[in-house]
Amino acid sequence: MGQSWVETEIAGCDLGDDRLNRRLGTMLEALGERPGRSLPTAFQDWSNTKAAYRFFANRNVSEDKILEGHFAASSMRIRATDGPILILQDTTEFSFKRSAPEKIGFTNVSTGRKLKEGRYQKHAVCGLLMHASLAVTPEGLPLGLTAAKFWSRAKFKGTAALKRKINPTRVPIEQKESMRWLDNLRLSTELAGEPERCVHIGDRESDIYELYCLAEELGTNFLVRSCVDRLAEDGDTTIAKIMAEVQSSGTHEVRFRDAKGTDHCAVLSVRHATMTVRPPIGKQRKYRHQKLQIIHAEEINPPEGRAPVFWKLITNLAVATHADAVHKLEWYALRWKIETFFRTLKTGCRIEELRLATADRLANCIALCCVVAWRVTWLTMLSRETAGAEPAAIFTDAERNLLEQAAPERKRQTPLNLAFYVRAVARLGGYLDRASDPPPGTTVIWRGFSRLADLVEGARIATSPQTTCG
Repeated sequence: MGQSWVETEIAGCDLGDDRLNRRLGTMLEALGERPGRSLPTAFQDWSNTKAAYRFFANRNVSEDKILEGHFAASSMRIRATDGPILILQDTTEFSFKRSAPEKIGFTNVSTGRKLKEGRYQKHAVCGLLMHASLAVTPEGLPLGLTAAKFWSRAKFKGTAALKRKINPTRVPIEQKESMRWLDNLRLSTELAGEPERCVHIGDRESDIYELYCLAEELGTNFLVRSCVDRLAEDGDTTIAKIMAEVQSSGTHEVRFRDAKGTDHCAVLSVRHATMTVRPPIGKQRKYRHQKLQIIHAEEINPPEGRAPVFWKLITNLAVATHADAVHKLEWYALRWKIETFFRTLKTGCRIEELRLATADRLANCIALCCVVAWRVTWLTMLSRETAGAEPAAIFTDAERNLLEQAAPERKRQTPLNLAFYVRAVARLGGYLDRASDPPPGTTVIWRGFSRLADLVEGARIATSPQTTCG
């Protein structure tokens, strides 16, 4: 019999104590069965809940050690696939309300209501930040996290003041939060083991010249959204000026949803060019120029009331034709997958409702929930991309039996493949499963897993031998 998913995700973990290793597996299984429930609800009784609190507070436990096994499993899944691996990088923020916020740290300063004297009320937001890298296939199947970093802003306190004194481009990258992009690129590339297969994708925050140079040094690839109009060619012009003279190579259509969930379709005019990109003036002695490809995709005739879509991408991948440019645009569009992962982590696992009191304990719990959030996201996409996969690799016999019984009669006539069981889980979470409905998303699946765990427990109690009191 093969390993369970929990055994696979913790096989590479070593917390230095067999009891801690076993407790890690027990906790991951409990959180996986009831994602989004409070810790006492997930762990079911005071004994297990107290053991979990002690685990998170243990000095031998850290987020890196908790995720070590998952990183190893991600590496195995990467090596088991062929073709390019897209490694999506981004940062998310967790906010908490605490009576002693200094024990956790602060993320930013929030502006509140306007005071009588005309100033705005300001207060520091208590919380943690996490920068993560998620490996996905070109089809969008998430293979797992490859790096994760937790911090609060105390570590970089003073950087903003330093930038006011000197040119920001002259501040060493090691003194900036931006260093996280380089750290994750290096760690993810090493984990994947095949740098030439990796394509590191990031939003405008990742437009860092040092990242370009590190990618070249490691022999790996990057595709980032540009926000800086860099010096180009001989240094007397810029990327924007050159691209303004480039003719469109064709159009590309993208479909997306806005923040309100409204569907949109945008037709983009695509331009691409290869040029020499030069480092910032303050760093030209330290870094050499790069031969890179620039892709601009700007919406044609955008509707009123919505900002036009305009992507400016920069990459070291080959872009010789319009088809190559469209290919890279499609890859960049997959960056949204890490936003889905963050949403599952924050909303599905309800991270910001945790009552743990210190940054270290919160980071340990978030790291454990990261594995749960990845599994929900992975299963959601797996059922779409590989609907005929073997269900026994995902669900136990008891779970499959209950899901079959819970399915409507008309649904039982369909093939009992992975897609059938995932939809059955989604129906437990509120998915209507009408013919016109899109495939189930992560929200109904994480809700469904919680209900399925209750059904399994109820069935176990119902079939256990009854004891009578004399």
